[in-house]
Amino acid sequence: MIKKLSIIITIFSLATPVAYSNVLSVDEFKNSTDESVIEIIDPPGIAALRIMVESLASLKELKRQNESSIENIITLINYKFLPFLAVNTATELALKDHWKGLEPQNRNIFQKYIVQSLINDYASILSTYNDLETIHIAIDPEVRRKDNKAIVKLNIRFNDDPDVVLVSLKMIRVGRWRVYDVVYSGVSLVMNYRSQFDSHIRRKGLESLITKISSKIK
Repeated sequence: MIKKLSIIITIFSLATPVAYSNVLSVDEFKNSTDESVIEIIDPPGIAALRIMVESLASLKELKRQNESSIENIITLINYKFLPFLAVNTATELALKDHWKGLEPQNRNIFQKYIVQSLINDYASILSTYNDLETIHIAIDPEVRRKDNKAIVKLNIRFNDDPDVVLVSLKMIRVGRWRVYDVVYSGVSLVMNYRSQFDSHIRRKGLESLITKISSKIK
């Protein structure tokens, strides 16, 4: 039987603020700490779990207060998910061989589009979750690792529903673990963007795609 690290989300609040002193920033801490120690205390599975727990706990609170509009869910993602997004890696993966030949301003256009698309797609996924009385999240122990990249599978169950929702986070460590792709129900969001890009480039060329993407982000 495979053991899994699991967590059950409950909503809580801190009535009293906590004061911190002499605390290093994340970058200061990692610059002053041995890499092997960081690997022990900051494994990709825990980072992935933290991202998902914070997103779903915040979503649960929005629903509890009847404030779970798509606009508020997008705001949630901007606060809880966007700081952990590896934008460069996601965009380079989506464009593959076309990335290297792009001018900096065009790279910036695609990066903005990828961020916008990931936020919208992630919001669409979260908006499908309705009854969130109890959320069970388990990390699959089979974390795939290669150099500074990892794929973490999270098994999510809602309330007493026996059906498991499988979400995989593809992560890269750049200072800290960040997400560069989300795989939901077997579909990779970034690979979906790549397929769309490749199809357009084959039909109309890269310059046409840049024009189309520019108009969309405006």
